[in-house]
Parts: sequence; structure tokens; C-alpha cells
Amino acid sequence: MEAVILAGGQGTRLRPYTTTIPKPLVPVGDKAILEIVIRQLVLAGVTRVRLAVNHRAEIIMAFFGAGEKLGVPIVYSVEECALGTVGPLQLLADLPEHFLVMNGDLLTDLDYAALYRDHLAGGAPLTVATYSRDVKIDFGVLEVDAARGQVTGFHEKPVYHFDVSMGIYVFSRAILARIPVDRPYGFDELVLGCLKDGVPIRVYPHRGYWLDLGRPEDYDRANEEAGKLDFLRGV
Repeated sequence: MEAVILAGGQGTRLRPYTTTIPKPLVPVGDKAILEIVIRQLVLAGVTRVRLAVNHRAEIIMAFFGAGEKLGVPIVYSVEECALGTVGPLQLLADLPEHFLVMNGDLLTDLDYAALYRDHLAGGAPLTVATYSRDVKIDFGVLEVDAARGQVTGFHEKPVYHFDVSMGIYVFSRAILARIPVDRPYGFDELVLGCLKDGVPIRVYPHRGYWLDLGRPEDYDRANEEAGKLDFLRGV
């Protein structure tokens, strides 16, 4: 397995934590979040890591070097300008037939090897790891007939269920042809384009632990829980 980690974001939502250090290097417990991610990938059998970097790239590159201390070769792709959440893949040469793609600010106990095997067995060019999230609305929600100006229904502080992307995927090389080389390109555009053209997208539901550390409240939670998470003890 090879993994591409997208680590070029500015971390604006995570300020003030990212005022002085890039988001992938903010600590969870006694390690940078991106170091935790890479160590997990190595334990899952990943043999090479590619880091797509942009914002404060030199700090990230100095921290990880060529991957000697983590026991895995690390190579870098430096974006001269932000290319979105999928665009950086077009800068990477010699990608294997199938490879992991993920954000660099995730804390999860997902089994990366099982996700990879599921992708190979499924036959779709793209597999998305998903997580179930319940979102509570702290207001009374009205159903409205705008044409008549009347209320047709009411729900007091409803809870809505969503299956969300974890920011972890497996790509097949065939999907790269859909990514333009002349502009930034987002994962949302990729998915919508695939759906429009009938390209199958496989899902891999995860029922364990997952936090996207893009928000201060989730980052604080991660540090509060880090000492109690069994999957971090061997990392």
C-alpha cells in the first residue's frame, strides 16, 4: 500500500492553535497529529507515504524529513498555490494502481488495511470511508408552504442523521483522468462529476472512533480523550 496525505491547508478554523505551527503538526497528547496518522499507516502495512504540502511546507518537511524516524519513506509534493482537496494528486508521478488518499488532521481507529482490501474487492474506482453523524438542531424547525405563506409542519429540536465522508479514501488510477491539471479541484467536484456520469462510488462504513480536528472543539476533545484511547497506545 501507498498513501497520499493532503497536508497543505492553512488551518484557519483551528486558530489560535495554528497561529505559529502548521495544522498537521498540532499535538494530540505527546505527538503531532500527522505523526500519529503516519505511524498508524505504517502499522497497517503502508510502504510509502507521499505528503502534499503547501502552507508552511518547509516546517513540515523539516519535521518529518525523509521518514527515517517513522520507518517509512516519505516524499513530498509542494504546491506553489493551493490546488483544492483533490487537485494535488495530479502533481504526483508513478502512483500505483490503487492507493490511499486522506487528510492529515484525522484521529481514528479505522483499519486502513481492511479499507484497502474492501476497495480491491469492490471494483469501483473510488471508495469513501464514511461515518454516521447525528446533528441536533437547537431550534423549532418549521415546514412551510411558501406559496400560501402557511406552516405545514413543526419539529421541536429535531435530530437529523447523516453519513459523512471521513476524509479517507482509496483511489484507483482510472479516477485521476477526471481531475483537471489547470485549476484547483475539490473532492466535492469529483464526487458530483462521478455521480453525473454514472461512475460507481463505493462506501466503507466505520463504526469506531473518528474526529476531524479542523474545529477547536474537536481538537480539544481529542486531547481530552487521547490518554484513554487504546488504539493510540501502540502508536
